[in-house]
Amino acid sequence: MRRIRLAAAAVALAALPALAGCSPAHPAGEQPRAAVQRAAPSRAAAVPRPSHVVVVIFENKGAGGIIGSPRAPYLTALARLGTTFSRSNAVTHPSEPNYLALFSGSTHGVTSDRCPVTFPHADNLGRQLLAAHHSFAGYSEGLPRAGYAGCTAGRYARKHNPWVDFPTVPASANRTYAQFPADPAALPRVSFVVPDLCHDMHDCPVATGDAWARRHLAPYAHWARAHHSLLLVTFDEDDRSEGNRIATFAVGQDVRRGTYAARIDHYTVLRTLEAMFGLPALGNAAHRSPITGIWTR
Repeated sequence: MRRIRLAAAAVALAALPALAGCSPAHPAGEQPRAAVQRAAPSRAAAVPRPSHVVVVIFENKGAGGIIGSPRAPYLTALARLGTTFSRSNAVTHPSEPNYLALFSGSTHGVTSDRCPVTFPHADNLGRQLLAAHHSFAGYSEGLPRAGYAGCTAGRYARKHNPWVDFPTVPASANRTYAQFPADPAALPRVSFVVPDLCHDMHDCPVATGDAWARRHLAPYAHWARAHHSLLLVTFDEDDRSEGNRIATFAVGQDVRRGTYAARIDHYTVLRTLEAMFGLPALGNAAHRSPITGIWTR
């Protein structure tokens, strides 16, 4: 598998100590619905448009098992370079409907990890971006070849790859992780990255996923903080120990350091990504407001 070859940057980021005493990036509590409605006309202006966005999705761990955990020192240090969402929740259980919610604004009635599922007429973030002339690709570790539509292959699982479920996303956007560019500037405008069943912590310990993140995310995170780009790390669901509260954080040049205390979920993240690129809200994302108050521009 190819890695981004910015070794010096990776070492520098990995060596950063935990940052203490970060001030809140947003007042605690959710905005009242009336305030959200009044803010609607200016939402797009309140969210920057990054040069590149990379969304990375890990698996089945509660927030408390990641941020601040001695088993996840790298992810903890990385989160403290940006904004941590302290009340981030998955939409449901199990995995598959959460991926669908994040990518398309709906679980489409899916309540299991059944495979295959296909939604020929449902809209989704990938199609939206491509229609608006913004490039998109999903990179799955373990995917045996680009465009593969099978349910499993080694440590790859289609249930964690939502873009393959929508025929309106071209097969060419369904890429292997080996195709992730060595030069971050060559990335699509928006990329999703899904590690394999071990490195995403589904089948392996937190420490294994944290080590993978150190090797693979550090170079892009360092680059993003100097190139008006964004890294967003989240989880599909918790391990049923924290009321489905999951670790979610954002790092980039335009992201403040701190904690965002308002409640968010996968639909909120989707709504924010759509706002960044001037896209209409899909499904349940229309009932969320984009995340504001954490940006420096």
